[in-house]
Amino acid sequence: MNLVCIVCPNGCRLTVTIDGEDITVTGQKCPKGKTYAIAEMTEPKRSVTTTVRTVFEEAPVLPVRTNGEIPKDKIFDLMKLLDGFVLNKRIKRGEAILRNVFDSGVDVIATSGMLMKEET
Repeated sequence: MNLVCIVCPNGCRLTVTIDGEDITVTGQKCPKGKTYAIAEMTEPKRSVTTTVRTVFEEAPVLPVRTNGEIPKDKIFDLMKLLDGFVLNKRIKRGEAILRNVFDSGVDVIATSGMLMKEET
């Protein structure tokens, strides 16, 4: 399996070989490449960025994101959950709209304060 490491700007081209329980990684210029490749092969995770609907006429949608990475196999479940979600209260940028999604320890947070004046 070939991967390109996305952890740092080097963009190392990695080769991953799996033999039973053993995972061998080559091509990395730093230790982060090996860690990334093993995680990608055993439990891939991703951040999610999207929008949710609101009840507010002046802002019918609000941009949101996860404040960490969730298991890749939960992305479509999260998108389905957010598709049915309608925000009905004004919130600040960085405030959670959903906490601990799928018991991952990751929240879905607002990335805009368009529904509430930001404190300066």
